[in-house]
Amino acid sequence: MTDPDPRRWRVLAVTQAAGFMSLLDVSIVNVALPSIRADLGAGPGGIQWVVSGYALTFGLSLVAGGRLGDALGRRRMFLIALTGFVLTSALAGIAPSLLWLVVARLLQGLTGGLLTPQNSGLIQDLFHGPERGRAFGVLGATIGVSTAVGPIVGGLILAAAGGPAGWRWVFFVNLPIGVVALALALRLVPRLDARGRADIDVVGALLLGAAVLGVLFPLVQVDNGGLAHLWWLFPIAVVIGWSFLRWEHRVVRLGRAPLLDTRLFTETPGYRAGAGIGLAYFCGFSGVWLVFAVFFQSGLGYTPLESGLAVTPFAIGGAVAAAVAGPLVARWGRLITVLGLGTVGIGFAVVALVLLAEPAHAVGLWIAAPMALAGIGGGAVISPNTTLTLSEVPNQLAGVAGGVLQTGQRIGTAIGTATLAAVYQAVLGGSGHYPLAIATALFAAVAIIAVAFALAVRDWRADRAPVPAG
Repeated sequence: MTDPDPRRWRVLAVTQAAGFMSLLDVSIVNVALPSIRADLGAGPGGIQWVVSGYALTFGLSLVAGGRLGDALGRRRMFLIALTGFVLTSALAGIAPSLLWLVVARLLQGLTGGLLTPQNSGLIQDLFHGPERGRAFGVLGATIGVSTAVGPIVGGLILAAAGGPAGWRWVFFVNLPIGVVALALALRLVPRLDARGRADIDVVGALLLGAAVLGVLFPLVQVDNGGLAHLWWLFPIAVVIGWSFLRWEHRVVRLGRAPLLDTRLFTETPGYRAGAGIGLAYFCGFSGVWLVFAVFFQSGLGYTPLESGLAVTPFAIGGAVAAAVAGPLVARWGRLITVLGLGTVGIGFAVVALVLLAEPAHAVGLWIAAPMALAGIGGGAVISPNTTLTLSEVPNQLAGVAGGVLQTGQRIGTAIGTATLAAVYQAVLGGSGHYPLAIATALFAAVAIIAVAFALAVRDWRADRAPVPAG
């Protein structure tokens, strides 16, 4: 084994700063939507695409971004994608109309999806042994914290900028961060040899993109009746997904490089279980932030900043736990995600009970401890699961493996957000009782997280089972 690159931890810091920026943009815009709508004179249907368009193209480009990084080199793809993200952030910030802003967000999501898989791929390339667990711990903290603090950061930016055009700084803030990250990346990220073959499976990319689009499009349009009017896309997506798998098997048989080598799921230990756990966990975990924001702002009259601060304990607990949990993976294995998932479920269940029992004016303080508990559990899920899922993946497939894992998480996020929002609105419409609506949505999230818990327990027991003598 060659000596590790002495710059590897500085490279990790730079790539995670860029990754944090791209993942933050999934949620940071939510708090700015009222300002954007007022400034640009947009209707509710059009303004939803500012959020949905980014999530859609982000999810569509993840696997292709991973494959391009494997084939063309991660440094090259990282620099291209980061440059594109900075430029499209500027285009969004100067948007004179809603159409301009939506197009800029579509392009911004595309570049963000190309950027994200390079982070996990570079970790696979630069880190080995116990250090890899620590590096994935940083990646897990980046993913978890960026998801949770988006409303806080957005609220702070709007409070500082003020005025009808203050929303533009939600996008402009990416420019100095991105330019500094780009300059440092040019200097620090090593020129690693491309490990994959340069031929790109275009047919596979189109089939997979169509399948992911069929799943995500109705979900990101849920506020505009997407599930009621576009449900027929789901069975079409299943058919296209089956065709994609058949095509990829054919590409492998012909000795060509597939977009997604299906042997990741059939021959790579831990990958299938980890991908399933990630999808189920993000389905339960990510949807709670939307219903929390609606509950605090519409139900309790909180400002966007106050709403964000109410869930800050989760972000703090998650950041600390992710940094601690990463190095423990080598010793504890799948058990650490079992314990983490159980802790998340208990934390959210306690939050639901507190919201039902306590007066509205006091809930922000009363939920701080169980939110921190849930955050600690969450920090012990994302980074260890990422480490365990990717630990046996060959380096030449690291980018696409990370892209597939992230795609599952994006699909889980879309499903969970749509499901929990529907539960919240159904209970609120039937009872008119905000605490009951948020508590029911949280219990639904706990039920979904229980699925991830069951998958993790099954994988843990399989790892502990004795190997039959042969």
